[in-house]
Amino acid sequence: MSKQKEITRGIKFVLFSISAGVIEIVSFALLEAFTPWAYWPKYLIALTLSILWNFTLNRQFTFRSAGNVPIAMLKVACFYAVFTPLSTFFGNYLAETCGWNDIFVTLLNMAANLITEYLYDRYFVFRKTIDTKKGKHE
Repeated sequence: MSKQKEITRGIKFVLFSISAGVIEIVSFALLEAFTPWAYWPKYLIALTLSILWNFTLNRQFTFRSAGNVPIAMLKVACFYAVFTPLSTFFGNYLAETCGWNDIFVTLLNMAANLITEYLYDRYFVFRKTIDTKKGKHE
């Protein structure tokens, strides 16, 4: 695999993740503005919307995977089975106990998510199926 192709893949992942981040932060901000909820339910709803968007775009366009979608989704679900409780616990702790700004805490979680999920997707979820999707951009 060429270095240029990997750089392009990384850029695509970041751009799609930014779009997912916009979905996450906007949905979080709306929940923040219109509900009296604590940090954790707002974060979980916003994160779930972001995950679905990000998985779909990155599978299709970044990793161009023709692999089994349910298997890939299960692998991503395993990532979030670890990431979500940890980020929810620490995010809630920082926001509720330490008094940090909810939006700032969410941005920290999003940065951690971007880095760890790219590595996880690239080297575990799509490792064997990268660039197996045939299409117009071949």
